[in-house]
Amino acid sequence: MKESVVLQTSIPGLKLWRRGKVRDVYDLGDKLLFVATDRISAFDSILPTGIPGKGRVLTQLSAFWFARMLKITPHHLISTSLPAELSAHKDTLEGRSMVVMKTEPVAFECVVRGYLAGSGWEDYKKTGAVCGIALPKGLQQSQELEKPIFTPATKAETGHDINVSFEVMANGSGGVGQKLAETLRDRSIAIYTEARAYARTRGILLADTKFEWGIRDGKPILIDECLTPDSSRFWPADGYRVGISPPSFDKQFVRDWLISSGWDRNPPAPPLPSEVVERTAARYREALERLSAETRRAP
Repeated sequence: MKESVVLQTSIPGLKLWRRGKVRDVYDLGDKLLFVATDRISAFDSILPTGIPGKGRVLTQLSAFWFARMLKITPHHLISTSLPAELSAHKDTLEGRSMVVMKTEPVAFECVVRGYLAGSGWEDYKKTGAVCGIALPKGLQQSQELEKPIFTPATKAETGHDINVSFEVMANGSGGVGQKLAETLRDRSIAIYTEARAYARTRGILLADTKFEWGIRDGKPILIDECLTPDSSRFWPADGYRVGISPPSFDKQFVRDWLISSGWDRNPPAPPLPSEVVERTAARYREALERLSAETRRAP
């Protein structure tokens, strides 16, 4: 049976905490309910067409990685089981929901890069550095870096996040302080390193990723999503080659089609053709099937 697309949720009796680009977040008192919809965004616009099953893939992958990374850091996930009082909404919410702890979010994205790609590659071509971190001369697009680098960014509700230096994150206006910044940097790099090594055993390269952190009881814990195709750049190892931008397990088909469509990148974005939707959904499912240690089929 073809899976329906969930673009937005509305749960009677629950207070909507916030609605992000992908997640609808509800207030459960001392906890939050994260619901990953099938919304997809590109070029700073949320598209009118959703990707069936995408929210379930994001939720299941996050749960997999949160459990795997518990040896490195505590996280906010309490359960992926739907609370009994929400059983009437099972068809919509099951498989795409997480009950999580409330935290005070840290106002920086913690980005770790192990390969020279995306905005990092563009920065390097112009400056020979990535976010102020000088790199050796003569590197090529998609080349693996000698060591992973930490390049934080300020969070943006709309538009692009803005890359900043570690010094700005630590001691700049709105900075988190040297000690916390060092802790978040070290934990982020440790998670990336562990995930990259595991992904390689599954035939996948983890080029870069971003983490979000929150403070609970005075201590940092990992929050939001974890190592999904929406927050990470995954490449199939057999498609990797230095000097090109390899195919990736994310919204690549969507971006390519939007560029070819002639859209001027001003809202509203155009609806996606069914072929692009189907290929993108298959790519997300493949990421889950290849990365997850579970043997059950992806949604």
